[in-house]
Amino acid sequence: MQTTFIALVALLGLCSAAVVQHQLIHRESPKIQMMRRGEWGAYVQHKAALRDANPSVYANVPQNVNDFGDFEYLGNITIGTPGQQFLVVLDTGSANLWVPGPSCDGSCKGKTEFDATKSSTYVKNGKAWSIQYGSGNAKGYLGQDTVAFGGKADQQLAVPKTTFGIATHISSDFKNDAAEGILGLAFTSLAVDHVVPPLINAMNQGLLDANLFTVWLEHKGSANDVGGGIFTYGAVDTTNCGKVIAYQPLSSATYWQFVATSFKLGSYTNTKNYQVISDTGTSFLGGPKAVIAGLAQALGATVSWGRGEKRGEMIGTALVCSVSGCSSTLSTTRRRLVLCPMLQEHWKPSTSPSGGNVYSIQPVNYIVDVGMGDTCVFAAFAFNNFGFGPAWILGDPFIRQYCNIQDMGNQKIGFAPSLQKN
Repeated sequence: MQTTFIALVALLGLCSAAVVQHQLIHRESPKIQMMRRGEWGAYVQHKAALRDANPSVYANVPQNVNDFGDFEYLGNITIGTPGQQFLVVLDTGSANLWVPGPSCDGSCKGKTEFDATKSSTYVKNGKAWSIQYGSGNAKGYLGQDTVAFGGKADQQLAVPKTTFGIATHISSDFKNDAAEGILGLAFTSLAVDHVVPPLINAMNQGLLDANLFTVWLEHKGSANDVGGGIFTYGAVDTTNCGKVIAYQPLSSATYWQFVATSFKLGSYTNTKNYQVISDTGTSFLGGPKAVIAGLAQALGATVSWGRGEKRGEMIGTALVCSVSGCSSTLSTTRRRLVLCPMLQEHWKPSTSPSGGNVYSIQPVNYIVDVGMGDTCVFAAFAFNNFGFGPAWILGDPFIRQYCNIQDMGNQKIGFAPSLQKN
């Protein structure tokens, strides 16, 4: 009888595990919007001034790869019983979940606020938290409740007893944004106050079929509630992603961090081992100043630096767009870029992880039309890690090209070609 009972419990445990798909909403990042309005350079200068004015605050920024102006992919979650719905950034480059609370100051005006009095499963914590991002900040107090991935009308992955932040203040960079909070999908070791991230909590409770999730991002999206991709929790997405090319062991289970051995575009090659991360919360590719400059030069882009070159702040890159001809150079017209077969072969920045596999990114994913006539933007920026943490950020241009299979249980990340057409 005892053996039968144990087998039944095991069977019930298997049945309770789940695979859930989380529909994303793509919106144009504030970075692109500022570029179109000619404001991005001033924003870069503003960030630099903040760092100069507050060196002690920014000296040990825990989420230094994140910038509120960079987020593009959002998804719905609910918190509490019954669920209160929030539109949040799905961010693999951070590890905390927070949403606005009822005691938030005017910075949360217009956003949905979590009301603990309306949830029968809420447990008070009360510990204060504060997160300093690459620009801006958020702070508040902690609470515990059921967090569910997906909106009220969706199939959901419900994670009981999840600790999250209830914000009493959010940065001015963030208060005018469509998102109401951030859902971090990195590891506990990266989380402020070592709060267990919701998806790690789901893994610890045995709620997933497999302890991994797949990220698939669409090439194009819209701010008007049009799907921008899918996160699949508990399984590899075989509908939108091809066969897995390879898995890379994580060099640090903080971010989704691994080693790449070279970067190449056209005639430029850099062969050096770099610590890199995959990050859905970064809309461009970020890397060392000298390498980005070399890649940009090979592409024929003009680089604009801000606040002195020693800082390495890059305001942007620009190149002339082409609508005619399939030459190996970008010719001058007054129209946007049209991709030609030779261009797609010639302009391929490739990254080579330590396993020896080469991953090429097509122009549709790294050349951005920002609506500035005959000027396009090379989706890359100089990123200074000041000797700490990752040296490269493989943001959305890389993830749109390759599905990321993020294996939490085995601490590795896999890459599979996206099956969408270029």
